[in-house]
Amino acid sequence: MTTLIHSSSFYEFAVLLTLACIGGLISTLIRQPLIIAFIVIGVIAGPSALNITTSSEEITLLAKLGIAILLFIVGLKLDLKLVKNLGVTAAIIAIGQMSLTIIGALGVSMALGFDPKSSLLIGIALSFSSTIIIVKILSDKREIDSMHGRIALGVLIIQDLAVVISMIILATMSNPASNAQSEASLINALIEVILYSIGLLIIIGLFMRFAALHTITYVARHKELLLVFSIAWAILLAAVCDMMGLSKELGGLLAGISLASTPFREAIISRLASLRDFLLLFFFIALGLQLDLEAIEGMLMPAIVLSIFVLLFKPISIMIFSALLGYRKRTGFLAGLALGQISEFSLIFITMTYSLGFIEQQTFGLVTMVALISITISTYMLSQSQWIYSIFEPVLGIFERKIKHREEEYDSTNTRRSYDVIIFGLGRYGQAMAEGFEKAGKSVLAVDFNPEEIKNWKKKGGKAVFGDASDPEFFHNLPLKKASWVISALPRHGLDFLHEDPRLVILHALKDNQYEGRIAIACHHKESAEYFAKRGIDLIFLPYHDAAERAVNLTLECS
Repeated sequence: MTTLIHSSSFYEFAVLLTLACIGGLISTLIRQPLIIAFIVIGVIAGPSALNITTSSEEITLLAKLGIAILLFIVGLKLDLKLVKNLGVTAAIIAIGQMSLTIIGALGVSMALGFDPKSSLLIGIALSFSSTIIIVKILSDKREIDSMHGRIALGVLIIQDLAVVISMIILATMSNPASNAQSEASLINALIEVILYSIGLLIIIGLFMRFAALHTITYVARHKELLLVFSIAWAILLAAVCDMMGLSKELGGLLAGISLASTPFREAIISRLASLRDFLLLFFFIALGLQLDLEAIEGMLMPAIVLSIFVLLFKPISIMIFSALLGYRKRTGFLAGLALGQISEFSLIFITMTYSLGFIEQQTFGLVTMVALISITISTYMLSQSQWIYSIFEPVLGIFERKIKHREEEYDSTNTRRSYDVIIFGLGRYGQAMAEGFEKAGKSVLAVDFNPEEIKNWKKKGGKAVFGDASDPEFFHNLPLKKASWVISALPRHGLDFLHEDPRLVILHALKDNQYEGRIAIACHHKESAEYFAKRGIDLIFLPYHDAAERAVNLTLECS
């Protein structure tokens, strides 16, 4: 049977997709993250188990396409002004975290019996975090636009640049030439990368200024062409960056940023979302395929120790630097938790060190094992981040300075002490409600964790505060006493009513703060509306159902 499957890549992909579908169904039935299911399928299909696939190159290619499209979509959603504001912050946190991780991992690795050179290379590999895992999960949880999401993304961009520099240095060190020649080669390589980067940024800037809108407007006349153009643009810039010695991820991100200011970005995102999810399936399968039990013989205990180090030490280092820069403990904790794993770049880096003869095969297998363990556990931790924060919140005070926090820069100034209505969520639905209340003469305070939405609302003259509905502590600072209504207009579409569902957090927090007004919640499914109706909510909105009902009534009135 295995011989028949190996006879054609088509057969191998058919089996892989079938296994992925079965694994995904089982995962949803037992309420486990799909990412974990796909990684497990990769392990099962790999050399350590059934060994049913030899098409690793094809799988890797599809994974790379998925990565480029994922970062392209993230780039489409980015606010350049906010990226500029967070640039210095991200650089400080990233450099600080990587430095502490390298030093810490160096000590732990040497304590485990590795020589200084191998320990240093292990430390460098462990200092990087997974762009794909972080961006995918935060996007699925709608937290990529939150403050901690933006900080995490900024840190990842700095880490991508650090990977490039590390690999240039590594390649130079492998050169048997003299020290003087090696130093000159290193300097030339770094200058080359810098010049390429500047040139690319100038070209993209000119494209955004003079050609992006005209090009995309013409292309958008044909829906199929818009999809093809978007994919081609993302892959092209990813390939260009790769050829220049930069990362494909950075290229995909820049491609998205270059089209972010056009009016067609939402249409592009909606058309690419399903393709992104399909292609990323192969990235997670590829991770599992890399597990080779022969290569990690005797390395299980060191892998567990280093995985624990990564899962604990990296988030703590992020929290330390976030606190020093004036962020709240919650922001630092959630950003740190997001970055608590090692990266796909770690595997690329350690593969290069192995191919150049700097480390042995067992060390290579060790880092691969740490990647699988840390990514698997981190996926669970990220999925339950709000719940984990609620457990550790009482002891996190040491990571918060008693100063005006950076998040408060996005709060409205001169806010009143009382409001008629407090609305959570400044999306299209929430913002339309806020505008309607203000036209009716009601005072409104909006709450959102997206700094861009807050700035846009403030430009319209509205009052808003930066805050996360999933943070019970945040409610202590809200003017709840005289508010007649607290309304949740959050874009939550799921049917799983977990402890970290922001709508449930709002209900519990209002009760804990002895709120005596009325509560309204927007639901996107009748099942969720029934669930909240049983909990005594005063008013429940079904946006799509209500809009359809109004449309029918208007139509009947006109007939």
